[in-house]
Order: sequence, then structure tokens, then C-alpha cells
Amino acid sequence: MRGTVVNPPIEPYDHGMLDVGDGNLVYWEVCGNPEGKPALVVHGGPGSGCSTGVRRTFDPELYRIVLFDQRNCGRSRPHAADPATDLSANTTHHLIADMELLREHLGIDRWLLYGGSWGSTLILAYAETHPERVSEIVIPSVTTTRRYEIDWLYRGAGRFFPEARERFLQGVPEADRDGDTFALLAAYARLLSDPDESVRAKAATDWITWEDAVISMEVNGKPNAYSDRPADEVMAMTRICSHYFSNGAWLEEGVLLRDAHKLAGIPGVLIHGRLDMGGPLETAHDLARAWPDAELIVVEDSGHTGSPTFRDAIFAALDRFAGK
Repeated sequence: MRGTVVNPPIEPYDHGMLDVGDGNLVYWEVCGNPEGKPALVVHGGPGSGCSTGVRRTFDPELYRIVLFDQRNCGRSRPHAADPATDLSANTTHHLIADMELLREHLGIDRWLLYGGSWGSTLILAYAETHPERVSEIVIPSVTTTRRYEIDWLYRGAGRFFPEARERFLQGVPEADRDGDTFALLAAYARLLSDPDESVRAKAATDWITWEDAVISMEVNGKPNAYSDRPADEVMAMTRICSHYFSNGAWLEEGVLLRDAHKLAGIPGVLIHGRLDMGGPLETAHDLARAWPDAELIVVEDSGHTGSPTFRDAIFAALDRFAGK
């Protein structure tokens, strides 16, 4: 194992904008070894964009590392920070199609999929749709975006953060505060698309402050991990998150666990922090039971945003699948 040593910074040797239809251009880039093992990085959020730092997670001599920004975030266009950007053609099923179009565009037969949090949901949805195109899967911080999980993140976790939860509720009109979680999130989605910039900015701040509160007890985490980003990135992420989560990510409840049998024969490593308040370990445990080819690694000192031990487990899994 490499310990906490991270690979040196690298730059892409190829990049472009892929026309995926619906007026959308998706940014992609490729780093590492052109003859290496293909691996696709699937970022979280939804709407966070793919950070350049994640390139260093892979050994650049062994991997052909593909990164992309999902629709309407990061370097993809049009950008969700602009309220005029229509998100109706941005759903889980659109993103699955974009990933497959990118694979074909790059001439890749099969690739390893890597990503966590929302990224894990999209990875599972893609892999269960196109299992023949997936060689291995590595997921840090497992979610399946069941309505059950969304309700926990935006309501249930408030049992531990009642003051922050109250502030989050106060961010929407009174009529939307006491209904179900999805009415609350839909109210935020409307505010985040309001033509008044000050309304959008306040809603984005209220949303991201709640996200920071949920991870605030992680002793090995990064404080303000969500809010410490440029304003346009925060706006895009909060707008896309509210769009996805108020609609249950357009997934039938529990479908990714129910259809995990479609992953048979695909080796996987699931890495999850015992202290993950936003995405409790239960989901990772349920997925490992439903997917016999997956190994679950529980990291005792980590929450949702990781720790040195958590990163070691990621490096070890990727090194193993690269044949090191």
C-alpha cells in the first residue's frame, strides 16, 4: 500500500466538449497513460463538477483516466448558475446516456467506474443498465438516492442538528416547511431558479449551510467542505441537487438495490465511513449483501468526506484493479 502519498499532479493529454443533445455540451478530459486501463471518474453532488485533484487518485502510468462534468455544471455548458438554463433535460437517465456516448466517443470497450456519494448512485444506475461495459467498480461513500435516504439527509439528520435544521426550514415559505421532505426540496428548487438574484443567492446559502452542518462532526473531515467554493459552483450544485432530490432522482424506490444482481461478475470495492452522518452505513451494507462480487470496507475514523485511512483504502483498491 502507498500510504497517504498522492500521485503527482498531471494535466490532460486530450479534452473536448461532447454534444449530447438537448443543447448540452459535456466537458471531458483524459489523463495518464493512453494505453493504460480505462477508468471513468463519476463526480458527486449532483452538480459539483469534477475536481482536477481527483486525477491524482490514479497511478498515471497504469490508468487511462477519463473525467467529465455532468450536465450543466463544472465546465459543461450551459451552466446551471444561470437561471435561464433549463434543467428539464438533466435527469439520471440523461446522464447514463451521456456516459455511454462518451465511452463510444473515446473508443473504450470497458472501463472501471470510480466515484462516491451521488456519483455512486449514477455509477450503479449506469452499471445496471450497461453491465457489459464495466470492468470493476470502486465506490467511496455509498448512496443509492432512495427517497428513504433523501428524507434522512434533509430531515432525519436534523435530530442531531436541530438548530441548523430549523434554519434550513426557515429558508422556504411557511406553507412548505411542515409538509413532506420532497415538498421542502421542491420549494428550494423554485427559489434557486427565481429571476431575482438575491432570492437565488439566499436559497443557495441556506442549502449549502445545511450541507455543511451535516458533516460538521467529522473529526477528519474538511470544515465548510461544501460552502468553501466559488459562488457559481455553489449555485449550480444547489440548484441541481434540489432538482434531482425533489424528484427522487427519477429512480423507482429501491431499484438499484433490487437490481444489484445485474452486477454479478463485476468486482467491486465499497468504502464507507462508520461516522457518515449524511449517508449512514446501512446503505453500503445493504448493497454489499445484494451484490456478491462486492467487498465492503468500513473505515472507523471516517465520515462522508474521508480520512487518511479512507484514502488508503481507495488507493489500495485502485492499485489492485490496475494489477499492481
